[in-house]
Amino acid sequence: MTEKVRTILYGFGPLGQNVAKFILEKGYIDIVGAIDLANVGKDLGEVVGLERKTGVAVTDDANDLFANVEADIVIHMTASSLEKIFPQLTLCANAGLNVITSCEELSYPFFKQEKLAGELHKVFQKRGVTVMGTGINPGFLMDKFPLLISGICLDVQRVKVTRMMYSRVRRPSFQKKIGTGMEKDEFLRLIDEKVITGHVGLVESAAMIVGGLGWDVDDIQELPVEPVMCESEVTTFTDPSEKEVLMTVKPGQVAGLRSVAEARKNGEVVVSLDFVAHANVDEPYDSVEITGTPDLHVKFVGGMNGDMGTVAVLTNSIPRILNAAPGLLNMMDMNMPVPFTDKTARSLIS
Repeated sequence: MTEKVRTILYGFGPLGQNVAKFILEKGYIDIVGAIDLANVGKDLGEVVGLERKTGVAVTDDANDLFANVEADIVIHMTASSLEKIFPQLTLCANAGLNVITSCEELSYPFFKQEKLAGELHKVFQKRGVTVMGTGINPGFLMDKFPLLISGICLDVQRVKVTRMMYSRVRRPSFQKKIGTGMEKDEFLRLIDEKVITGHVGLVESAAMIVGGLGWDVDDIQELPVEPVMCESEVTTFTDPSEKEVLMTVKPGQVAGLRSVAEARKNGEVVVSLDFVAHANVDEPYDSVEITGTPDLHVKFVGGMNGDMGTVAVLTNSIPRILNAAPGLLNMMDMNMPVPFTDKTARSLIS
């Protein structure tokens, strides 16, 4: 490994741009390549809105980049579907590159996509590199963290996690996928047609908790997504600075949604994950309630910043990935990520 962790960024939606800005500001991770279908040929600095050039031009040819650039890891941020990104990931593996990805379905794919996960594991293991899916949610808040705090319990009977998210200042793509500003009929139709996805990853989070606790359950299922209707007119913005108005949502329109996933054992709900995100939320928060010995209730007042948290979990997990066994891993296989610093980067130099 060279003096810096050499990184390729694969995907430049809002999340990819936030990751790029963070890395460029820190300076101890070296971005050596950038892949996306948009902004091809442009300097990375221009794409993310910096006032300086980085010397890294965006390309849409991953094969060519991998053949001509040496790197240690790919931070992959293109899609939520494991099936869709499978060819991209195998391309990275065949180039001898470790991968950390924001793909929600890859955070714990063994419940829904055991066969595809097994194939991916074999490809990465054969090439001696590692792949893992993570983020703030799934990957930490509604799965890894509940498992972590369960370690101070003598026994656990039930786990309930609630995410009450204030969506009116989240990125436009997030507001769109939770149906903000739509009519109810349109929302239900687009959810049914999978044009909008709502939150992706609840089943994966529930399966991770079940797997981590070693439970045999009857089933794990996600209940039908419910629209949350706007109760009072609210203005939404493109980001927390509230400088740019996105839309005005009126009473009777969709303000957001609620998604619930449950795991049942002997007919009883033993894991309940309740994801709520809408523009009329009065008190955002995240909470974990464990029924056991002892009972636990941890609440994050104000809620976790999803965009910032995902950037943090992705980048802070880099040292764990680079020191991990080859193959497909998940956050249960990893020690807790901690802030990735210049000293951490230097410790990875061989």
